[in-house]
This record gives sequence, structure tokens and C-alpha cells, in this order.
Amino acid sequence: MRSVRLDDELERRLAEAASMAGQPVSALIREAVQQKCDEVLGDRLDVQLADVIGIFSSREHSRDSSRTGRAFTRLLLQKRKKRR
Repeated sequence: MRSVRLDDELERRLAEAASMAGQPVSALIREAVQQKCDEVLGDRLDVQLADVIGIFSSREHSRDSSRTGRAFTRLLLQKRKKRR
């Protein structure tokens, strides 16, 4: 449970908006907070992938990433030699 202090003008606008929307003030506040949280957090990759993070065990394939890194390094070195 949270408590929020609003100045008189914002309190008036909130009540008017809730009335016009035909919903309780608390529902309007929850919706606004949800939208703001989605706006701020929604683009984060860890939030987007939260349902799949940690379900893959990389122990079995730990050497794959190092081989990929070495291959990428070789590719970069080859491109550098060609430019010279």
C-alpha cells in the first residue's frame, strides 16, 4: 500500500478525470502508474527477456563462445591486413 500527496489542483483534476472516465480514482491512479512503469521499464532487454532468462544452461556449450570469439578475432585481423 502506498500513500501519495497531491496538491489541490492535481487532486481536482484527478477527481474530474476519474469521473469523466467513469472509474474510481484508485483505478485511474493504478492505470497511470502502470503506463509510466511500462514506459520507463518496457524497453529494457532484461524486462523483455525476463520469462526466459536463466532457463538455458551454458555449461554444456561454454567452449562454443570462446571458439566464436577466436573466429571473430581472426576475421577482424584478416580485414585489418587487407586494408594495409
